[in-house]
Amino acid sequence: MVPINPELINRPAVTILSGEQIERIHLGTMQVLEQTGIRVTHPKALGLLIQHGASVKDKRVCIPAAMVEAAIQQAPSNFVLGKRNGETAIDLKAGKSWYGAGLDCVDYLDPVTDKRSRFTSENCRVTATIANTLSNYDWCMTLGFSTDVQPSLAERVAAKQALTYCNKPLFFCCSDMNSLQSIYEMGCLIAGSEKIFRLAPPIATLSSAISPLWYDDNTVEKIIFCAELGIPQALYSGLQAGATSPATFAGTIVQGCAESLGGLVMAQLVRPGAPTIFGALTTIMDMATTIFSYGAVEMNLMAAAMAQMARHYKLPFFGTAGCSDAKSDDDQQAVLEATFSCLSASLSGANLVHDLGLLDHSNLISPRYLVLINEILSMLKKYMRGIVVNDETMALEVINQVGPGGNYLEEHHTMRNFREVWYSKLFDRDTYDAWCRQGAKKMIDRVREKTRKLMDTDPEIPSAGVVQEMDRLATHWK
Repeated sequence: MVPINPELINRPAVTILSGEQIERIHLGTMQVLEQTGIRVTHPKALGLLIQHGASVKDKRVCIPAAMVEAAIQQAPSNFVLGKRNGETAIDLKAGKSWYGAGLDCVDYLDPVTDKRSRFTSENCRVTATIANTLSNYDWCMTLGFSTDVQPSLAERVAAKQALTYCNKPLFFCCSDMNSLQSIYEMGCLIAGSEKIFRLAPPIATLSSAISPLWYDDNTVEKIIFCAELGIPQALYSGLQAGATSPATFAGTIVQGCAESLGGLVMAQLVRPGAPTIFGALTTIMDMATTIFSYGAVEMNLMAAAMAQMARHYKLPFFGTAGCSDAKSDDDQQAVLEATFSCLSASLSGANLVHDLGLLDHSNLISPRYLVLINEILSMLKKYMRGIVVNDETMALEVINQVGPGGNYLEEHHTMRNFREVWYSKLFDRDTYDAWCRQGAKKMIDRVREKTRKLMDTDPEIPSAGVVQEMDRLATHWK
């Protein structure tokens, strides 16, 4: 008998691009960066780019392919993100998918009243508490804009709420350097020191090019700041095929690669080895409505292709899933689009998958939707473990022992292994009569009940001293 590897597992995967297609997209990306160029006007970044071999014409910086490939080699293929105490929460070398709740919504769908309203800092507390409780969310985002405070403070207030009520790593966006500086200070406080922060950062940010092919001075300033201080950053632009990128999917992927790698080059010139994450939100402009679609099948197709390009470059990938263009969490469209996108992201091997829980093309966040998607992720994580093939799981001995016409109910092998089956805490597998006796509750009813219970969960907040110090920092925000 041929000996079997005791852990012979094949991880389920999907392949969108062939090897030849990957090479053509790579060469096209290098051509865009070298011949078309990207717009950069920031003095320090321009100086670094020119010093290392780039040329400038009409505010376009043309970056030679060799320079891009050198930056890719310098960028780490993996790093870790930490919890408040420096404990590792995400280790990207594990080669798996890690999921995070959505970002920067303007509206909130109240899980008790079903009313839609502007997102506030209190809503951020609720969503951060729920995201912290749900086990299949590996990291969190700021979820929404705190519209109840001054606009100049909104990003910092949302980050403060998320860092207070969620112990998981936080990804955030910010529009100015004051906010970035303040959130970094809170991140160091949460970690315990700048030294511990560097080892396992509890925060990471998004640095986004303006499509097509433009890095404005403010974004470049943030890229430089993050590279210098070791703040992980996802170089992640939003491309809308037919509007801000070519109408063809391959063209949008090429531009997305060029925009992300352009930012990566600048980060690596500032500090070789700076933790950077490759990616782009590549979707369509719906020509009937002009929306930036978060539920389009083409978004998932292009994201899966981008994940392959990330593997080609040996870089972590920032993906998108668990979101919908539907306007409510009880709409079947919301469930279908979230399930399909989460499955696509998982099969593509996307490392960090964000925007889970977003509705109405990223304008709306729903705590109930977060709860529902957590269950989808639970099912997917079981699926993505694949099938273990070894002597115990092949069960040749027990098959021979039971033989034709028997059953396995009382076998020790069954007792050892039946718990490997996934059992949902929300899906119903009861008989019809039993379901009726228990109130004939539909899925959305069970989600409502669970969400309300989670809202009453005691939050896992930092120590009193840390909370007090964050409050003190907030008094100096400008």
